[in-house]
Amino acid sequence: MFPFSRSTKTLQNLFKRRVSPTSLQFRLTLELLTISAIGVASIALWSAWRMERTLAMSNKQLLEYVAMRFPEQVEMYSESKTVKIGLERTIDKLSTSGVSIWVKEPSGKILSQSAGMNTPSAELINTISQTEAPAKPTIVQFGDRYMVLCGSPLTINGQPIGKVYLSQDVTLDRRQLNADMNSLIAIGILAIGVLMMAISQRIRTTLQPLEQMSDIASNVSADDLGGAQLELQQAPDEILGLATAFNDMTVRLSGAWEQQRQFVGNVSHELRTPLTVVLGYLQSLLRRGDNLTTHQQHALATAISETDRTIRMLQDLLDLARADSGNLHFRQSPVVLNTLVAEVVDMSQKVSKHPISVSTTSADVVALADQDRLMQVLINLVDNAIKYSNSPIEIAIEQTGDLAIVRIRDRGIGIALEHQNRIFERFYRAQDSSTRSRDGTGLGLAIAKSLIEGMNGKITLRSKPGEGSTFTIALPIWKSSS
Repeated sequence: MFPFSRSTKTLQNLFKRRVSPTSLQFRLTLELLTISAIGVASIALWSAWRMERTLAMSNKQLLEYVAMRFPEQVEMYSESKTVKIGLERTIDKLSTSGVSIWVKEPSGKILSQSAGMNTPSAELINTISQTEAPAKPTIVQFGDRYMVLCGSPLTINGQPIGKVYLSQDVTLDRRQLNADMNSLIAIGILAIGVLMMAISQRIRTTLQPLEQMSDIASNVSADDLGGAQLELQQAPDEILGLATAFNDMTVRLSGAWEQQRQFVGNVSHELRTPLTVVLGYLQSLLRRGDNLTTHQQHALATAISETDRTIRMLQDLLDLARADSGNLHFRQSPVVLNTLVAEVVDMSQKVSKHPISVSTTSADVVALADQDRLMQVLINLVDNAIKYSNSPIEIAIEQTGDLAIVRIRDRGIGIALEHQNRIFERFYRAQDSSTRSRDGTGLGLAIAKSLIEGMNGKITLRSKPGEGSTFTIALPIWKSSS
């Protein structure tokens, strides 16, 4: 049971590590184990066959020698005596090493047979009488006994006497052979179990750098590309080369990302000022354009709207660039969420008559946050909820442990699961026309996430299509030093 338990334990460990059946580790382990098992099994089978063949050959050679010498011995002992006495003396001399001999006349009468411990049993004699004994020594089974048996005609001085039968009990040798074969099988299974553990561990160790590389690649973000470096001391040259290429790639990506952030920040800053000037001139022209036609006034209003939207998008990009570079500063202070949420709701209902309900605790919930930044996030989330829902918006405020919680829930169209993991990415917008805002830029939620995380908080989403969405903001509780 030992090898089976060890092998089973190894397989259990593989499953605990959740090795995929399509992974390189699983395939290499399975292929090498299969080759090893075939090799060990082949050696075991060949060894068992050789042992059995050696045992059979040694016993058969003895009977062949006795069968060959028997007529000569009988003739020699019969020169001065009768054939019967010659048979008895020959049988007495050759009946050694467990060899039983008996001679039968054509009529079936036994002329002579071995005596003492080598006396053939009556059952064996009767069985042989009913079947044809093989001419050459052959191993046959009688019940639970194994015998080497042969029979050949006996002719003395040219006169046919009958037939001589020779048998040897090899049961003990056969049982010993079976025991040796069982031991060989057990050793083979043990060897397979040891090979399974050794091969699995070795392959896992060899592929560990690839696993490390996969973990880094799956968990790395744009902000920590420069620190995502593989440090390998002992690994095959191929993996070391791949690790070096991976490190060089992350360095290049980090540089490209830094250049992109600087470019976005610079472009946003440089474009915002002239567009603000353009917006001012357009607004002034619209106010003083009494002689403009209705079509011209509409065109100016559209230009003003699009210019204002572009300026807001550039401001969002500038805020994101500052947050990415660490230049977006937060003034952390105690913020009473009950009061702040009430202000946001009042501001929203002045613009939209959409019903908004607020549920809160009896005591004030005070968070440690930047009030202006937090208000920006809440206005953005409430505005999104109003856009995508015709039902009342529900806002809940509560305190859980060391966290202040704000939940904003709408019962609108919801967000499909495939979009939820990417909804906080900048410029990401769902392709479904029912969930896509006409005037959105795809930056609002990305900014909200950056601002909340900048205040040491966390923002999450739970949504189901057709049932609505719930955005949850968790911020640290303000703790008075007194």
